[in-house]
Amino acid sequence: MDNRIQGGKAYGILKSHQEDKLNTINEVFLSDEQYAEVEDLAFKLDMFKKKYMEFDLNDKGDIDMMGLKRMLEKLGLAKTHLELKRMMSEVAGGPSKETISYTDFLTMMLGQRNAILKLILMFEGMTKEEERRDVGPPAPKTFSELP
Repeated sequence: MDNRIQGGKAYGILKSHQEDKLNTINEVFLSDEQYAEVEDLAFKLDMFKKKYMEFDLNDKGDIDMMGLKRMLEKLGLAKTHLELKRMMSEVAGGPSKETISYTDFLTMMLGQRNAILKLILMFEGMTKEEERRDVGPPAPKTFSELP
């Protein structure tokens, strides 16, 4: 059998390994007493994992500057390089950090401190909830309500 795997299969294997690694980190957070009071913790961790994997562009388990840039652009919030560096530093815990680890990301999302990136992602989640509520046919109108 050929040990070289290429294309989509290699990408699928890479993402599967990455998801396993992130699931292991999620298990640590699930068993951490500090987060025992967080409502729907397992659901939130799964949601955060999917969001994190979406923007891990280097597929190394970290969100780098380009991943953060893409995340914010996708949300319609293009930022300057300096603003991106500031956000990265705030989440990763220091100006020398060049990536956001999954642990840093979860600590930010589940923590009490409101980092700029956390506020942006939470706002994006709230607007998606509102969009979902408005889906479907309009309510029926009576004859007197017609223009």
